[in-house]
Amino acid sequence: MSPVTAGALQLLALISALALVYRPLGDHMARVYSSEKHYRPEKWIYRAVGADPSAQMRWPAYLRAVLAFSAVSVLFLYALQRLQGILPGSLGFVSIDPDQAFNTAASFVANTNWQSYYGEQAMGHVVQTGGLAVQNFVSAAVGMAVAVALVRGFSRSRTGELGNFWADLVRGTVRVLLPISVVGAVVLVACGVIQNFSGIHEVGQFKGGAQQWNGGAVASQEVIKELGTNGGGYFNANSAHPFENPTPFSNLFEIFLILLIPFALTRTFGRMTGNLRQGYALLATTATIWIGFTALMMWTEFAHHGPALELAGGAMEGKEARFGIGGSSIFAVATTLTSTGAVNSFHSSYTGFGGGITMLGMQLGEIAPGGVGSGLYGMLVTAVIAVFIAGLMVGRTPEYLGRKIGVRQIKLAACYILVTPALVLGFTAVALALPTPADSMTNNGAHGFSEILYAYTSGANNNGSAFAGLDADTQWFNTTIGIAMLLGRFLPIVFVLALAGSLAEQRPVPDTAGTLRTDKPLFAGLLVGTILVLTGLTYFPALALGPLAEGLAS
Repeated sequence: MSPVTAGALQLLALISALALVYRPLGDHMARVYSSEKHYRPEKWIYRAVGADPSAQMRWPAYLRAVLAFSAVSVLFLYALQRLQGILPGSLGFVSIDPDQAFNTAASFVANTNWQSYYGEQAMGHVVQTGGLAVQNFVSAAVGMAVAVALVRGFSRSRTGELGNFWADLVRGTVRVLLPISVVGAVVLVACGVIQNFSGIHEVGQFKGGAQQWNGGAVASQEVIKELGTNGGGYFNANSAHPFENPTPFSNLFEIFLILLIPFALTRTFGRMTGNLRQGYALLATTATIWIGFTALMMWTEFAHHGPALELAGGAMEGKEARFGIGGSSIFAVATTLTSTGAVNSFHSSYTGFGGGITMLGMQLGEIAPGGVGSGLYGMLVTAVIAVFIAGLMVGRTPEYLGRKIGVRQIKLAACYILVTPALVLGFTAVALALPTPADSMTNNGAHGFSEILYAYTSGANNNGSAFAGLDADTQWFNTTIGIAMLLGRFLPIVFVLALAGSLAEQRPVPDTAGTLRTDKPLFAGLLVGTILVLTGLTYFPALALGPLAEGLAS
């Protein structure tokens, strides 16, 4: 079997598995977030935090709860790292430096999981399981809660109430993320992923010293890192490490976990709004972009240019032989079109155009299908922009799901769209203008520019993957990328919740003969075009200086 055929079969198997679970999981999440029943363990949690899960919140109260919970999470994770040296189970590792502790705390709370450290050489069992793994769950649950709040904004009328953040947070964790993670961890252990609390072992003597490995609760952290679109690996090699991702089957299963909830949330959206066709329109949009990007990535990496690539069967540099180009390409697109950031290959070693595809996937806003929760609310905000454009074309007041898109709504949507590019391009320009940050680049020219552009694209879009050629463990990058991650996560949430509140206060507008049908293929096509045009106009000059220049020169 040729490598191209093997890659195509893997893609077809993945699509079939996602189609199989799409309906039951989407309906289950709709029931979870619509239920008024509280399980006993959930009641214990509410009692511990002093929350009333039945109290309805307007958008300012919902936002305050999100920010308060996230701020406490940052402080807790920062303190845990700074105290690691005196904690049991630290494996002898010292406390984390202040700038790196801030960067890591901001990263995991923002669902980014950018890592400027070697996991197996810096973090002990307590920080890994009691800090990082916990944030993998709750940061994902925060994104899902915000997405559900926006869905309620479309489905409720003449009220500013968006639900209860604490109930949404706890239910998303207890009823969705935990059960799937338990089953997924068992599957990964069966595949060969390790799960233990062993110490450091010497595995052999080599010239210059012994090779050392430490164990850890890897399977349980690996499953939520993928399922929650987090991405922070237990080991520095991330999902390229055989302890995290040992076989081609585990590789495909981890990609399945990455895409599982973001795709199913489109079904949840349709179910909660009472119009399944609207969910299918969003599904068609995201699936079109995802499949298109995957096919384009496989084409660029399989293209044969020169005898070395012909002998290897394609661009194998930086890729694991056990996954091949097909498995690596599918993983790379899945992780950058979502906010996961896990990697099973080094994106810096991809072809010029291949590296550009990973970068462009993040710059789309990671909405196809996007992160857990963040992908859905990002797609809905873009849909608001699309109906506004359509309204301008036909001279009608734009409407979406029976809600008028007026001045306030379009301003909030525009602010959401502009925040991330401003962070990415602004920080990239400053870093290149100063003398010191450029010293962290391994390469010069277009590829070196791509290293810094990729870093801030990954941080501000809450992805967390790296181009693998940039020394980001410096005070400058730890601090500025940490700031970009926090602003890139929580400023958009402010605009999303404000938009949700303004929609929930409206009276539904009845459909007329002139109403744009947003559940038809025509609108899905318009939405795809809006996404590509907005991203192209924003990032094309920067991409032209980096991956496009490198690809054309090769």
